[in-house]
Amino acid sequence: MATNTSNVTAALLPKPMKATSNGAFQHENPLDFALPLLILQICLVVAFTRTLAFFLKPLRQPRVIAEIVGGILLGPSALGRSEKFLHTVFPAKSMTVLDTVANIGLLFFLFLVGLELDIRAIRRTGKKSLVIAAAGITLPFLLGIGTSVVLRSTISKGVDNAPFLVFMGVSLSITAFPVLARILAELKLLTTDVGRIAMSAAAVNDVAAWILLALAIALSGGNTSPLTSVWVLLCGVGFVVFSIYVTRPLLDLMARRSPEGEPVKEIYICITLSLVLASAFVTDVIGIHALFGAFVVGILIPKDGPFPGVLIEKIEDLVAGLLLPLYFASSGLKTNVATMSGAQSWGLLVLVIATACLGKIIGTMIVSLMFKVPKREAAALGFLMNTKGLVELIVLNIGKDRKVSLLMFNA
Repeated sequence: MATNTSNVTAALLPKPMKATSNGAFQHENPLDFALPLLILQICLVVAFTRTLAFFLKPLRQPRVIAEIVGGILLGPSALGRSEKFLHTVFPAKSMTVLDTVANIGLLFFLFLVGLELDIRAIRRTGKKSLVIAAAGITLPFLLGIGTSVVLRSTISKGVDNAPFLVFMGVSLSITAFPVLARILAELKLLTTDVGRIAMSAAAVNDVAAWILLALAIALSGGNTSPLTSVWVLLCGVGFVVFSIYVTRPLLDLMARRSPEGEPVKEIYICITLSLVLASAFVTDVIGIHALFGAFVVGILIPKDGPFPGVLIEKIEDLVAGLLLPLYFASSGLKTNVATMSGAQSWGLLVLVIATACLGKIIGTMIVSLMFKVPKREAAALGFLMNTKGLVELIVLNIGKDRKVSLLMFNA
């Protein structure tokens, strides 16, 4: 009986793809092989999202908007409604390779996010940024928990209570630090008081959100034993402590040996990128998420000297230009906007959007006014702290993978 079941399962699963073909002249379809198909997918995704970015540029929309929209349009919401297109360009048997490459890009993107976070900047802006950040995450987090109660009673019945509450709170309260940094740079606000406060508050917000996300992931483990979550959290704390006292001195040493005016040694770049992958592996083994390890390494790298700048220069174009759009495409292929139907679904969508935006804006504005920030600047801070983007999508995808936030994709 078990043998028959195994045979049926094997027959239903798509056959693994070989890496390369012998070419069309050997009567082989290159799209039946992993490498040429992946190359086509990358070229299509990049060309499509860049074209969208070009048309959205007059509207002063960041490229991430074009990439998110492009990912959705390539999926079953639009172009993917054609089964021929979907089965030819994005067949099910290719999704493992696509997801893997996309997640490698995502790893290094989170490393870059951590690299851009300067913890010392938070100290320079003082208590004001800390309190604004706390308000900017607390109110929407609480509203997110309230919203999750409504969702669990309607379209998310059966999900685990605790991890679902935390995932909802995090996804609604997080600020997209990378997107905010680019918006402030484009508007030439980075050096203003509003820009500095917003960046510092967003940095605190990001760190707090990732800690909460690690908690949610620990709670969402398949094993129902509470001890499992405790062990995951303890091991996560142990990883952070190890990184601070072992990994950080190594990074400091490489940074000190990379003085201004001299090229950074290639071996230092190699060691750092290997540390990113090794840390990602460790946190994945722990059960938090591979992204958390990459993010921690980015935070720990010294921000003085040419070392961080060279790291960004070496990998940012490859990650942001080629690999990251694949993540949006991968997410878009799993998202079908056309399934949104009925007053209940649209009402819940409006509820989630309103909760996410109003909680962040109002919470930030109230605290800013308490610190005697002018009304106009307080409003600007509220809207800046409400910046959304890739980070929220990452949280939702993690929740979906953990079978916690199915409603986000199926509503």
